Amino acid sequence: MGIAAGLVWSSATGATRKRRALMVYVLQLVLNMAWSLIFFWLEEPTLALVEILLLWVAIVWCIRVFKPVHAVAAYLLVPYLLWVTFASVLNAAIVVLN
Repeated sequence: MGIAAGLVWSSATGATRKRRALMVYVLQLVLNMAWSLIFFWLEEPTLALVEILLLWVAIVWCIRVFKPVHAVAAYLLVPYLLWVTFASVLNAAIVVLN
């Protein structure tokens, strides 16, 4: 994730496009941190499930805004998206089983 952001940051693309991409990146980072707090600290798996779905959407959005700036940076986020997809399934299973 950090390498992807660094590639976008150092890209020769216009400042406006880079700024937008990095703002979306920060948004998904905040959502990532919020999920951990909601799930582990607040122990609210249902709310965490809603939040992780928002995180998933934010990651897809991040990939979409990274791609025009630096395609490799966008592709570097795909494993992260897959991991969050897996975590979403686990979170949903916990909600259903409780």
